[in-house]
Amino acid sequence: MPPRAATRLRRFLDPEVVSRLDSMELIARLVVEGFIAGLHRSPFHGFSVEFSEYRPYNPGESAGNVDWKVFAKTDRHYVKLFEEETNLRATLLLDGSRSMDFAGAPDRVTKFRYASLLAAGLAYLLVKQQDAVGLVTFDETIRQVLPARSVRRHLYDLLLALERTEPGGLTDVGATLHRAAEMVKRRGLVILLSDLLDEPRRVLAGLKHFRHRGHEVLVFHVLDPLERDLDLHREVQLEDLETGDRLRTQPWFIRREAGERVRDWIRGLEGECRAHRIDYVPLATDMPFDLALRRVLDRRARMQ
Repeated sequence: MPPRAATRLRRFLDPEVVSRLDSMELIARLVVEGFIAGLHRSPFHGFSVEFSEYRPYNPGESAGNVDWKVFAKTDRHYVKLFEEETNLRATLLLDGSRSMDFAGAPDRVTKFRYASLLAAGLAYLLVKQQDAVGLVTFDETIRQVLPARSVRRHLYDLLLALERTEPGGLTDVGATLHRAAEMVKRRGLVILLSDLLDEPRRVLAGLKHFRHRGHEVLVFHVLDPLERDLDLHREVQLEDLETGDRLRTQPWFIRREAGERVRDWIRGLEGECRAHRIDYVPLATDMPFDLALRRVLDRRARMQ
């Protein structure tokens, strides 16, 4: 790929750029192509970046699955890949609670929009790797469930579901994770995208439920930079998006008191996840998507 074309594609890893597009399918494709363009120019290896929906035919096996149309075009025998031949089963858990509907600046996407765009890119990438991908959206309850499949039609359904989902109810991450853990029967990779605004012990108990059932777990902790850094310079009014409660306060108080609590909260989550072999990745909504995409492929490579 010419360097100029690769550079153009790389800009689609910027959440603000791709958020201006309407089609989730187009967004997912551009995010992944931008990611792959960067990989071809970097020394990062360890997984395949050449995608195919076929594999070569092996002499002696049934010819019933040979794609004869492909044979007519290429004079080579290829076998279609079906769901049972996928490499991995992944389930995306997307937090659709009202607290995710927050952006700390007019030029930034909300946490929910960021998580949805990332989920779309992850689904597209994994299906292109012949993995099966499912989706669970939730707030205080499970809102929708798409079981993991790897066929292209399913990918379109999943992307359409992401496109139509809006943040809504209250937060109950801990209890909802327990319910989801009972629903995801077959072992695989569970990817949580959430701001984790719930009591930490309840969140961790839900994550450990997945580990107890044999799943690998990857947590993308999505926060707005304002929530993470509390970079405030004048008196502000804080509003709880879920209850409507408001509080007016001074920036020096927020930075000193609340700032330390936020840092302790993040360090605590990271330490507990590490102790239970759960991958924890903090993300801010102004960060490009490639860090998250790399972490998923790294985890995928270790599972194979």
